[in-house]
Amino acid sequence: MKSPIRLIVIDDHDMVRRGLVAYLETEPMIEIIAEGASGKEAVELVHKWNPDIVLMDLVMENGTGIEATEEIMKTHPGCKIIILTSFYDDKKVFPAIEAGAFSYILKTAKAEDIVSSIMKAANGENVIEPKVASVMMNRFRTQEKLPHHELTEREYDVLQCIGDGLTNQEIADELFIGIKTVKTHVSNILSKLEVADRTQAAIYANRNGVLRKKE
Repeated sequence: MKSPIRLIVIDDHDMVRRGLVAYLETEPMIEIIAEGASGKEAVELVHKWNPDIVLMDLVMENGTGIEATEEIMKTHPGCKIIILTSFYDDKKVFPAIEAGAFSYILKTAKAEDIVSSIMKAANGENVIEPKVASVMMNRFRTQEKLPHHELTEREYDVLQCIGDGLTNQEIADELFIGIKTVKTHVSNILSKLEVADRTQAAIYANRNGVLRKKE
């Protein structure tokens, strides 16, 4: 008999987390070894328990799911992170996947589909929900038309924010990253685009269709 999948559940909403844990505990092939309510706790619990899989919320206080995923991947690359969230816009999807998320599913998923995603992850199979996959395809199509392919996904996000007129702190808040990381990305963008300052980068973003259409 195969060993149960060792799972940690991270979500800052107590009722959601407890509901998930209660349901998943009924699955004989899943063993809940810990649960937490923040990105910081996720990192600490992974270091302590070395799970097979982490079911991770994305937007939390005291450390986001994106930051936690990136940190966990540095020290536990064999751990598979399944993002379980309500958000599927490209400002969250791409940073999460770039950070090392293995699968990306939405909280609207049925309970049995969440279990299926866990089982598939344990077998090395990614699961990306259709709405998330659609966001990814649209992003790739857009980028193919733009003359700045050397920018990384995160630099592309930061350039969009610069074009929207956001400050470094606002960009950090928008993308759930640190202010120092923003400054590094801005510096790289200016260098790669061969522009002198943020104003020129914003002009570039506007002229080359980098900005998202306002809804």
